[in-house]
Amino acid sequence: MNKLEKGDQFDVEALRKQVSDIEVRGAVQENSSEPTEINPYARQIAEQFRDGTHSPAIIIGQLRLLEFLALFAIALTIHYFWPGEGNDSTLVLAGMAVIASALTVIGLQLADTYTIPALRAKLRLMPRIVAAWTIALLLSVGLFGLIRGTAWAMVDAYIPWFVAGALFLAAERFVVAYAIRNWARNGIMERRAVIVGGGEPAKDLIRVLEQQADNDIRVCGIFDDRGEKRSPIMVAGYPKLGTVAELVEFVRLTRIDMLIIALPLSAEARIYDLLKKLWVLPVDIRLAAHANRLRFRPRAYSHVGSVPMLDIFKKPIRDWDSVAKRGFDIFFTIVALALLWPIMVATAIAIKATSAGPVFFMQKRHGFNNEIINVFKFRSMYTNMADPTGKAAVTKGDPRVTRVGRFIRKTSIDELPQLFNVLRGDLSLVGPRPHAVLAQARDRAFGDVVEGYFARHRVKPGVTGWAQINGWRGEVDNDEKIKFRTAYDLYYIENWSLWFDLKILFLTPIRLLNTENAY
Repeated sequence: MNKLEKGDQFDVEALRKQVSDIEVRGAVQENSSEPTEINPYARQIAEQFRDGTHSPAIIIGQLRLLEFLALFAIALTIHYFWPGEGNDSTLVLAGMAVIASALTVIGLQLADTYTIPALRAKLRLMPRIVAAWTIALLLSVGLFGLIRGTAWAMVDAYIPWFVAGALFLAAERFVVAYAIRNWARNGIMERRAVIVGGGEPAKDLIRVLEQQADNDIRVCGIFDDRGEKRSPIMVAGYPKLGTVAELVEFVRLTRIDMLIIALPLSAEARIYDLLKKLWVLPVDIRLAAHANRLRFRPRAYSHVGSVPMLDIFKKPIRDWDSVAKRGFDIFFTIVALALLWPIMVATAIAIKATSAGPVFFMQKRHGFNNEIINVFKFRSMYTNMADPTGKAAVTKGDPRVTRVGRFIRKTSIDELPQLFNVLRGDLSLVGPRPHAVLAQARDRAFGDVVEGYFARHRVKPGVTGWAQINGWRGEVDNDEKIKFRTAYDLYYIENWSLWFDLKILFLTPIRLLNTENAY
């Protein structure tokens, strides 16, 4: 944790020297494709937060599944040792167990026992937990008793089933409480936040957060464009790490969950300028509303503890959505490899037989959160003319492209090795296409042509995408083409769903028949 406690040794003068030019750097806009270099101290802090944390939403979802499966297994185990009467008693009990387990999970949800503060409590919510299990079991037994009279013949199994289920829930919740408390102390399950804006508003916000009884927010630092006169280098024990332009690079180096803007709503122009720079990042962006006099309807706010926040941007494809998308990628990639391996083998043989050099070509491209990834392709150019940087785009009749290369580029067969990138986790099957790190449109980097271009990188890039099936593929020889590609990519990010991915995936082979812009 980078907050300074009593007794910590810290060179304030050294920090002051590192951020003394903060007003100058604050004047630089984040419109250039070149990253802003962060100061050594900010980089040191960033190193502490490179590893990800456990998402509370994922942990709670796994806990629901565990409790459902465990209660169902307990029912079957009890039935094995206390069998009921009748030939269909096993089937009846299995159906009853499914309903009782599902009703228990629903009851625990309605009783607010699936929140982090509730899971941290060892005994306080135990009456609610036992009550939810009792009601669920009675409802399921009563339902099956009305539908099938044979259910009442198994009454001798209900008491041990109830006792075993209650003991399991009590023991399991005790272990979970211990684990969550331990994870909270070790920083394994925390939400990491950066405060944008310094001075008194940031100080007040930090004090309110620290007073929360079950605070899971780790403040990683403060970033502000203003100089030391208006924004001190230390706020409530936390250092100011740099400018907002440096914040963009800081977030790309770390695993940050949210940015909290500590400014009043009246600072509309300044908030707008901040958002123009920050919305490209794959994090939640919230505006602290605890000190604002203007009040909205309660549903307009989200809360960090009891601190009201206005949600400006939300991280796309998060928590269970990301799990579902990863499962989608793995399943359909395996299916694609099973169907397309003959084409891939034939392509490899053709490349090797018609030109000297390796079968595969590796190119560095921008991935999720602007990270650099190595993307695999079938080699389509002569080895001595290849351009790993992608700075010189391939044009119609380009002499660098081999005979086989022209065919596989037009049909996009050269992209098939990227299925292995999907299995590695670098790419998704569907998403914005990854561009080469030095890709240009008329000698201008894409990031300089399109404001907010890097917002494409808020999700994993894809083998195919919404822009590609709408005709925006191939050579980028003017500004309009990259602008339209980016617009389609951003539409995909804002409207993502598994059905949308499925639609794009199945339309891709059909739309690839249009080879007009593929050289």
